[in-house]
Amino acid sequence: MTKTNMKTAVVASFLCSAVFCGAQIPLNFDVENRGSDLNVTAGSTKTNKKLPNPFEFHDGSKVTTFDDWSKRRNEIKADIEKYEIGEKPIPSDVTAKYEGGTLTVTVKEGGNTATITSKFNMPSGTGPFPIIIGMNSGTGSLSSSLFSGFAQVPFSHDQVAKYSMNGQKDTNVGFYKFYGDKKQNGDYSAWSWGVSRLIDGLAQIADQYNLDMSRIAVTGCSYAGKMALFAGAFDERVTLTIAQESGGGGINSWRTSADFAARGTNIEKIDNTNYSWFMQSLQRQDPYSLPHDHHELIAMIAPRAVLALGNPGYEWLGDESGYKSVMAATEVWKSMGIEDRIGFDFTGNHEHCQAASNQNTSVTAFVDKFMRGKDVSTDIHVKPSNGKGFQIDNYGDWIDWETPTIKYEASVLEPVGPSQDTTAKDPAVKDTAVVPVANDSAKTDTSLQCAAFDGVAPMLSMRIKGQMLEIEGAPMGSVVKLYDVKGHQLGVLGKNGGSLQGVRAGMLFVTVYSSNGLLLKKEFFKYTQK
Repeated sequence: MTKTNMKTAVVASFLCSAVFCGAQIPLNFDVENRGSDLNVTAGSTKTNKKLPNPFEFHDGSKVTTFDDWSKRRNEIKADIEKYEIGEKPIPSDVTAKYEGGTLTVTVKEGGNTATITSKFNMPSGTGPFPIIIGMNSGTGSLSSSLFSGFAQVPFSHDQVAKYSMNGQKDTNVGFYKFYGDKKQNGDYSAWSWGVSRLIDGLAQIADQYNLDMSRIAVTGCSYAGKMALFAGAFDERVTLTIAQESGGGGINSWRTSADFAARGTNIEKIDNTNYSWFMQSLQRQDPYSLPHDHHELIAMIAPRAVLALGNPGYEWLGDESGYKSVMAATEVWKSMGIEDRIGFDFTGNHEHCQAASNQNTSVTAFVDKFMRGKDVSTDIHVKPSNGKGFQIDNYGDWIDWETPTIKYEASVLEPVGPSQDTTAKDPAVKDTAVVPVANDSAKTDTSLQCAAFDGVAPMLSMRIKGQMLEIEGAPMGSVVKLYDVKGHQLGVLGKNGGSLQGVRAGMLFVTVYSSNGLLLKKEFFKYTQK
């Protein structure tokens, strides 16, 4: 076996073991938000002294299936956007290049242009390389040695929204200049938008530099820990989110923080957080009336992986609140039978944003398991102790709902793909033109099983020439699917590709599947309709 084929075999084997075999739940997805077309709306305010039920839709119906969770997740997203941070848009025109050690991402929309840059070196070796996006540095406030062999990509947030306090922000730069109608947004919508644009850019250079887009992590500490949490929650391409000492407005639920503060502690809560980071209107909200809370912000990450780190000696962080919130969020992973994908370590007695040694061990376990594919334990649940006024063992009092069993079934062809449809096994698919998709939310055959796999994926190449997508090396029966950047399916082609006539100009996401449903290749293209 050649080195190239051996490398391909390792990647394909990882995909099979992590996604297809035994119908295991995916660790990440190929688009930013799979529910962008679900037409959900935010809930209304009403008094609720308990933590809201993450398994209950706003209309009172319950989450019972994995597909239900995707819709419920988007309801939570709508709540957070309406009441906390404002809308996080998804642009359609994003291009990228990597030159001289700098990734440059260019976004165009409505005649406006925004540019985000990130300077980093590619790792040595042949890859494929996992990716860590650190807030303000390549690995946030964690040691770079924990991410050896990774592409360590810094997100310099001032390019998107400058750090500021209490609404005194510069709206003539970055996100706010680009989206002139979103000047009232909170910075966490802008910053999470910027991280997603970096991911867009990395996807466009991934094949050239052998980056592994199925293994992306984000991390940050303190206000940047909140930044990492929002980035991971709002982008389903992120595999692992590490939120370090994120405090109020991060992992802490607003309700549990209000209760904790009422007992005489000085912690960050809904009426004394930073109203540049959040919308100024949040200050006027009653935390007990919100239709959501931050245990659900954490839960938006499910079924992907998340690790929360605390520091209970710092009163302002309010780790009692964070602990109760993450315990409530854990019920979502528990419902899916994947509780090993959420962990927390509230070890204290260390400086702010300087992880304790055993917290580094916790990070290593999560990185090894979910980013390196190693068989290690991530049963990490270190409770906070020695905090001022802590009452941590009554978290169950905040829950008045039951945790259902949400069974994952391979009921869609591409569990790591952007959308779901019924055309994947259609023998009538032709190689000459796009086959339009009538309903991209329909289900596929529920009998899909793990494909037999010989350890070597086919060597595929694809390119766009004029209005043709040309594909070489796909086996008989392969199916090619086209998506726009928002994850909406545009059509289906056969194994040799075909005409793109009728497809609008913009970014195209192309996937190639074998006849028995194995993902063989995925790639982004900028289509200009020449």
